[in-house]
Amino acid sequence: MASNNPLQPLLDKVPGPFKNRYFLVLTAFLAWMIFFDRHDLLTEWRLQKTVNKLEADKLYYIEQIKIAKEQRLEQEINKEKFARERYFMKKQDEDVFIIVEEDE
Repeated sequence: MASNNPLQPLLDKVPGPFKNRYFLVLTAFLAWMIFFDRHDLLTEWRLQKTVNKLEADKLYYIEQIKIAKEQRLEQEINKEKFARERYFMKKQDEDVFIIVEEDE
């Protein structure tokens, strides 16, 4: 049976797997999911990178909160030391000498 299709010589040169409709549908589906979908690989990679950064920030801020609570507790326990060191307060009959270290 002779074919009247003018593209038949080109179709004969196409390898067998590329003629299979299931292979073509699977390839189109994978291309769509990888490149064109709302949740494509590039978007998912960027989102995962953002999540990792936010988790690192969360750990940093949890540590900073812990340090701040310790400092606050120390200030509550020894208010006189805090006032002397931070605001240079002194008693009536004493002199305070402030020594500033210069960085070289």
